[in-house]
Amino acid sequence: MSQDWEKVKAVRREHGIGGHGSGGRRSVEKPKNALKSLRRLFAYLSNQRLAVVISILLTILSSLGSIAGTYLLKPVINGFATGSTPAEMLPKLLQMGLVYFFSVIAGWLSALLMTRTAQRTTFRIRNELFGHMQDLPLRYFDSKSHGELMSRYTNDVDNVNMALEQSLSQTISSVVTVIGVFVMMLVLSPILTVAVVLMLAVMILAIRFIGKRSSKYFREQQKALGALNGHIEEAMLGQKVIKVFNHEQQTQEEFSVKNHDLRNAATKAQAFGGVMMPVMGNLSYVLYAIVAMGGALLAINGRLDIGTIAAYLTYVRNFTTPISNIANQFNTILSALAGAERIFDVLDQPVEEDTGTVTLVKAVEDSGSWRELANGESAADEQWCWKIPGARGAAEYRPVHGDVRFDTVTFGYVPEKGVLKAVTLFAKPGQKIAFVGSTGAGKTTITNLINRFYEIQDGSITYDGIEIRDIRKADLRRAMGMVLQDVHLFQGTIRDNIRYGKLDATDEEIIRAAKIANAHHFIMKLPHGYDTVLARDGENLSQGQRQLLSIARAAVADPPVLILDEATSSIDTRTEKLIEKGMDQLMHGRTTLAIAHRLSTVRNANAIMVLENGEIIERGDHEDLIGQNGRYFELYTGVSELS
Repeated sequence: MSQDWEKVKAVRREHGIGGHGSGGRRSVEKPKNALKSLRRLFAYLSNQRLAVVISILLTILSSLGSIAGTYLLKPVINGFATGSTPAEMLPKLLQMGLVYFFSVIAGWLSALLMTRTAQRTTFRIRNELFGHMQDLPLRYFDSKSHGELMSRYTNDVDNVNMALEQSLSQTISSVVTVIGVFVMMLVLSPILTVAVVLMLAVMILAIRFIGKRSSKYFREQQKALGALNGHIEEAMLGQKVIKVFNHEQQTQEEFSVKNHDLRNAATKAQAFGGVMMPVMGNLSYVLYAIVAMGGALLAINGRLDIGTIAAYLTYVRNFTTPISNIANQFNTILSALAGAERIFDVLDQPVEEDTGTVTLVKAVEDSGSWRELANGESAADEQWCWKIPGARGAAEYRPVHGDVRFDTVTFGYVPEKGVLKAVTLFAKPGQKIAFVGSTGAGKTTITNLINRFYEIQDGSITYDGIEIRDIRKADLRRAMGMVLQDVHLFQGTIRDNIRYGKLDATDEEIIRAAKIANAHHFIMKLPHGYDTVLARDGENLSQGQRQLLSIARAAVADPPVLILDEATSSIDTRTEKLIEKGMDQLMHGRTTLAIAHRLSTVRNANAIMVLENGEIIERGDHEDLIGQNGRYFELYTGVSELS
């Protein structure tokens, strides 16, 4: 394969697309520790033990009822065979009908109980899983894909629900049926039962023989299908590279080869696999015929009556099905336990640690001292204050100003690979500090550390002179507003999305925030204004409009510190000017930390930090840095470019 084609594969690997596509036959996934997962899963049923026990008993009764009903067929047929009238046989017919009726009722009640039990259990598991994920640190999500985490909520929880709701009761029913039918077959005719067992042994050997031969070709089919799907994924993702290097013909030829391999492997696999059903079907007929002929010979010799033969033949027909059901349900249960194991793995992940004791409260100053406002209480001169616990229940109240300082901060997402190296900086209230630098220089890392999404390895970060480690995370983040480049909007109205920044915000506060962000004008042009319902992630809005809503969401929170993470890098020039105008109003009196690739957006910053390889290599305002003729000068004048 040419080097050019390797570019396609490199793009594919970059996007995390596997070489083997989905489809084909999958082997049953087995849990690493089935017994441990089973015990832990049953612990969720501890408060529903009575319902589970009753459901199991009803399942057993239903299965026994079906077995008993079949046995009652014997006297009914014998009665008609000896000339009894329908009136004389009515009691036996009613008896058989009642047995089947109560068997159906028992089965229905069992299914109803297990359905309710399974739904309650998975409801609890989903709640615990979602709640636990909210408490996990960002470091955990960095190592997991969205699809992988989503599959815990969908596939794995659904598999557990299926196992509890259906597989458990069906397995019990099948086991009881196999044992019960076998016992009744022995009771009716031990000789015929020996013949049945011998014939079943032949059927099992036939299954093993065909399965062993066909499994080789099914594996080849799976491999060929994976190779073909992988090639299609590569071609779809790498269309631009393919066309640039004129490799359409080569790509088509490689596809034809893989498609040919799949056709050959699938033909062989299906040829062998297709033998299974007719062989098993005919062997079942052979077994049925052997039992019928054997029963007839025994009847001729007076050793069996016609009712016994009819009942026995019915048992034979009902004997093989539950055996295959047990195998199928066992595989389903194993898959469910593997899914439960993955769910428990998430639940066992350590939550985000928070040892902070300093909280954010509203207070008023009264005669030189501070009084904390109760929930729901408001005052005209109220202020946000840090509540710092003291000895013997006393507390110090310190007004929030937005003074942020880094003192020789060192950090790495992987400890041995430093991203920030002894970074020192400060941002006074009302100042705008801008960060510029190449991708990976550490700009976004600084904002992550201020929010305590990650803990630093060395140095200190303070907010109004308080170590941020000492501030409770929820309160620290409440004292900051953040606007991200990658905007995420929730399903709901525009009003709801702006209110997300402050859940108790009034309509007036929402409109005021939208006006600050210069979003009010375009919102009012929409058919339903602030009540316009957004599509998934705001797909019915332009990128610029989505960004404006994100800024309005930060504005309604009215934070002392504002973090702009490349907030205007994906917006057109006209919209950027609208944002800049609104941000100037929003930033007044606030500490602002801004990251941008467009250097025109940071010219009015009080200080600009130029980062390179985790270090601040230049600092100063725009004029100072231009005069230094250094890295910032190169970036600003276009001599060098940001990557």
